[in-house]
Amino acid sequence: MPALDSLTHKIPLPDGVSASIEDGSVTISKDGASITREFRNSRLSISVDDKNITVFCDLPRRKHKAIAGTWHAHLKNMVRGIDTGFEYKLKAVYSHFPMTLKVEGNTMTITNLFGEKVPRKAVLPWTPSEVQVKIENKTDVTVTGSDREKVGQTAANIERACKIKKRDRRVFQDGIYIVSKGEE
Repeated sequence: MPALDSLTHKIPLPDGVSASIEDGSVTISKDGASITREFRNSRLSISVDDKNITVFCDLPRRKHKAIAGTWHAHLKNMVRGIDTGFEYKLKAVYSHFPMTLKVEGNTMTITNLFGEKVPRKAVLPWTPSEVQVKIENKTDVTVTGSDREKVGQTAANIERACKIKKRDRRVFQDGIYIVSKGEE
């Protein structure tokens, strides 16, 4: 495979979105909301001009190409998250015992799953200003936020809290499941 001279990834900034770099940390902001993430590597550099964020590597090897692609994906997700946001939809499914879902502070309580006496709890590790969890129609759960990783981890925590043990999952399908991972 031929060696590359240099590798450049450009991420366009939509209108109203601004980016800044300080000591290896990239901050992307719009209308008072911002996301900050640290990017450090001796061979790669990130620069910001008027309408683009550029990831650059001179004489990259395979490892540096992979890191540059990962940084490109993270920056693209940060820009899209701050511009439009991310939205995961979950659905509560039950066959006999109706579940009750409640969000109280930093926990989501699932009561009466399979008729269990003790309620199950899903940890919501971020503040409501970072990740919002809403329950609609008693069975639809919507998780929204600007950071894709935080939104995805919150949805996974809710789904994992309903995991069934010592039962055949093909028969006992009650629980809360991720239905869609669309943007807001």
